[in-house]
Amino acid sequence: MFHALAQPTRRAMLDELARGDRTVTELAAPFDVSLAAISKHIRVLEDANLVRQSKVGRTRRCSLRREPFDQMTKVLQHYQSFWEGALGNLDQMLVNRKKARSKK
Repeated sequence: MFHALAQPTRRAMLDELARGDRTVTELAAPFDVSLAAISKHIRVLEDANLVRQSKVGRTRRCSLRREPFDQMTKVLQHYQSFWEGALGNLDQMLVNRKKARSKK
């Protein structure tokens, strides 16, 4: 999932899909790349379960899957509390060190 989100074009595509379903052509419009390249980006997003494609006639529509984002939020919140605690401890250590040096 993080690999899929690491690329700016894919993040922009997800931003667009957050506003509603789009055709592949509509997703490709803002980018100066081929439809084949857009299809590869969509495939990466699908492999990460972030996007779902459906086909109606010859038109492929993409939609955002929200469930993986909910799962990712839970994971990040777990690690956020860990990092906030670790950074808080580091900050306190640096403050204590600065105080000790100023006493010398």
